[in-house]
Amino acid sequence: MITINTEPMIKVTNKTTNNAVINKPAVKPKLVIVEDTITMDQVNKELITQNFTKCVRGYHLINNSPIKEAVWEDINSTVFGRSGIEVFSKSDGSHLSGMDINSALGRISNKSAKYSSGKTHFDISSYRLTTVCSENSCGSAEEIVAEINARKNFDFYSIIIRKEETTSQPNSIEYDWLLIPSTHPVLSPASYDWTPSIGKRGKKKDSQVGWHTNTINGCSMKIEFAMSSQLWMMIEMTAELKQYIIASVTVIAESKYNYIDLYDKLAL
Repeated sequence: MITINTEPMIKVTNKTTNNAVINKPAVKPKLVIVEDTITMDQVNKELITQNFTKCVRGYHLINNSPIKEAVWEDINSTVFGRSGIEVFSKSDGSHLSGMDINSALGRISNKSAKYSSGKTHFDISSYRLTTVCSENSCGSAEEIVAEINARKNFDFYSIIIRKEETTSQPNSIEYDWLLIPSTHPVLSPASYDWTPSIGKRGKKKDSQVGWHTNTINGCSMKIEFAMSSQLWMMIEMTAELKQYIIASVTVIAESKYNYIDLYDKLAL
């Protein structure tokens, strides 16, 4: 919602001095952005689940490939909008780190991942941290934690996690959608103890090649200098984290239409 202040747009007459009229210059209106916010308790859970299911199945009417980051941002925005959660802005596939969607529910960072070990574990990639740690300058744990927290300009991780192809359903993909507070301990670098990773073979033997953390409830983090110092978060899908699953759906990834079909059917 946008409101405009009531400052005048035309010249106004001030008090007179020696019978002369003093005019103030025109004042331009100021735009004040007022974003109406809501909480998860105010969200229609049944509606958002239905719209997530429709969006994912609609995507797979024309796509066999799984849903990943750029596509997930569009789907997430559509689900929000159709569920009464206003979307103020989105990054439109930008590769910049941080917030992807700014909505009435909060600021969102979209992530996609693939389950491993059944549906018990998933990894998500995050920031490249070459500004604070690299082969040339290893940095410190304190600098790494401070840099990660400084870039965390969002309220929630919105993560779509997939399990591809089961023996009972060939070409099937199971999706879970998690909406987790960005301050959750397993996603917070300050929760962990950071230790230098030392090379064990080749040219990097006995040299620092990155950083890694201890494991908390099956979760940990790591940074590898050879991988552009990208932060990786290894997450165990515990019973506690399952509470953040918003919706789940299973689809058969066999497209029924292509873009020409859609044009022929829908174009005016």
